Formats: sequence, C-alpha cells, structure tokens
Amino acid sequence: MSLHRYRNAGLFVLLGVLFGSSFVAIKAGLDALPPVFFAALRFDVAAPILLVYAAWRHDDWIPRHRADVAGLVVGAVTIVAANNGLLFLGQRTITPAAASVMYGLNPILSPAFAFLLLGQRLDVRGIVGILLGLVGVVIIVQPSPETITSGSTIGQLYVLAAAAVIAVGSVLMRRIDATIESIPLTAWAMALGALLLHTWSLAIGESAAGTAVTPTVALAVLAVAIPSTAAAYPIYFTLIRRIGPVRTNLVAYVVPIVAALTGWLLLDEPVTLATAAGFCVVVAGVALLERRIVATELARFTG
Repeated sequence: MSLHRYRNAGLFVLLGVLFGSSFVAIKAGLDALPPVFFAALRFDVAAPILLVYAAWRHDDWIPRHRADVAGLVVGAVTIVAANNGLLFLGQRTITPAAASVMYGLNPILSPAFAFLLLGQRLDVRGIVGILLGLVGVVIIVQPSPETITSGSTIGQLYVLAAAAVIAVGSVLMRRIDATIESIPLTAWAMALGALLLHTWSLAIGESAAGTAVTPTVALAVLAVAIPSTAAAYPIYFTLIRRIGPVRTNLVAYVVPIVAALTGWLLLDEPVTLATAAGFCVVVAGVALLERRIVATELARFTG
C-alpha cells in the first residue's frame, strides 16, 4: 500500500471515530434542545471556524465558478441541511447505536445512486450486496402494521431518510466536481446549510427559549460542532474527491462500532441482538459490493 493509500486509510478511520462519537453527543444534547435547532447550532459553531481557517490557508477560498456554486448548494441542501435535520429528528426516539446502524444503509444506497447519476454499473453480486443490505435494515427496523406509527419506528425512518439523502448528495458532489478546494467548499456549504436548518426549525415551530445552558448541553454542542463537524466534514468532502462516494460512505460501517462503544460507556445504552444481527447482514452486503478490495487487502495481510 502506497503512502497515499495509507493517508486515505488513516483519514477514513479518523472519520469513522469522529462521526461515530457524535451520535452519543447528539443524544445528550437532544434531551434539552429542539432537534432541527440543535442541528443548525452544530453548524453555527463549525462554519465560522472553518471559514476563518479557509481564508487563512487558501488564496482562492471564495467560490467563483458555476461548478463551485453548484457544489456548495448541493452540499448545503443534502449533506448538511437535509441529512442533519432528519438525523437529529430521528435520534430523539432511538439509541445512538441503533441510529448509527440505520445510517449504515448509506453505503448500500450509494452504488445505486452512482449507477443512476454517474453511469457506474453493478454486476449480479453487487445487486445481491444491495439486497443483503436492505435485508439487514429490515432486521433492525422490524416494521409491522402495529409498529409503523410508533415513535421508535418513525425515528428509524427519519434516520433511513438521512442515509438516503447523504448518499445521493455525495454522488452528486462527485458528478459536479467543483474546482474549489475541499475545505473552503465545506465551509461555505456549512454556512448555507446552517441558514437552511434555521429556516426549517422556524417553519416547524421549534423554540429554544427557556432552555437552560447547562455544562452538559454546552459540552454536547461543542463535541458535535468541533471534532464531529469542523474536523470531520472536511475529511468527508476530501475523501469523496480522492476515493469516490461509494468507498467514502463505507465509513458508515466504522461508525456503529464507535457509537455502540461510546453509548455503552457514557450513556449505558444497550446494544440489542436485532441491531447486532442487522449490522452483520449489512456488512455482508457491502463486502459483496467491495469484494475485490476486500480480497486484495486480505491477501496483502495474509501473504
């Protein structure tokens, strides 16, 4: 493996840790803050930090070309606003471990959107991989006529919608192929996304008036906003460019492990048998999708 591949692999693992730990912080913050407002607050803190850094580190940090503007708008609408709003709404009623596994549909959907939008075809084994992933999600959600309107099932569906949105958004970002660097692009997408989230929050009647800013709430906001947003999102946008949306979104299989461990350690959240079984089935699906890479790396480590 070349140094460049090691760098990408290191960024991939770091991204999984940063995203995975955010699920526990989100759950803690949702005990006090309205969900969409909390999602907006995440980027209120992160966007100015990243914009200042972009202005300091990059000479050409302002979008000037049509592709740059299109890229930041797509990123703001899908990866920032819709993805986070739906994810935070969903996490009100499900555990961090369950939410992170539901979010694992993202790598299964990405190849489907890549086929539709980028013309990247899947063979029969790839299609079987997608179907296996969907079976895994059904095991986790366990839908039935009696539970389809329950709070936990609605929460799961919100998280599934978030996974679909970020999958299509990442593929569109690759198709647009903006010329501006990843960090400035991410910063501007965050700023616009924060504005969209605040608009959404006001439209559904959320209000944070009277919310007590306790040390726990402040710590939850900072934990989500800085390591899991200001640091994680530039890595995510960078990997989309370097290794593509399908491989980048495989990070969703590192996230549940981190989320389950942090949820168990910090919130005493149980990891159910259905969640564990569904995760294993989804991993089997993605292993089929990426079987050549898996086989190559296994041969490298065993040879």
